Amino acid sequence: QAQLVESGGGLVQAGGSLRLSCAASGRTFSGYYAVGWFRQAPGKEREFVTAISRGGTSTTYADSVKGRFTISRDNAKNTVYLQMNGLKPEDTAVYYCAARTGWDSPLSPDAYSYWGQGTSVTVSS
Repeated sequence: QAQLVESGGGLVQAGGSLRLSCAASGRTFSGYYAVGWFRQAPGKEREFVTAISRGGTSTTYADSVKGRFTISRDNAKNTVYLQMNGLKPEDTAVYYCAARTGWDSPLSPDAYSYWGQGTSVTVSS
């Protein structure tokens, strides 16, 4: 079983950047879990942001973040990163990382077994 902890959220002005981290403890990421990032804005449903396969060779992004966000992983450090550039006010949300085995349907939150507590990102205009 994996425990996930997100960090790196905060307040940033529009156009700025943040890097979120998702650190695993317990069962390690290394070569075992695919990891996704999701976000939930106030009053809205949780939505898919991006995901990376267990070896890091495959990634997928929501259209709303393509070209601005980059997911990466360092299995030696049991950490997955989300680099967010060109932030917009509509990116304001609580960001969650999640882990799963397999790679089918990476956009579906139901496919993920383990979730972190979330880290808040606020983008001011």
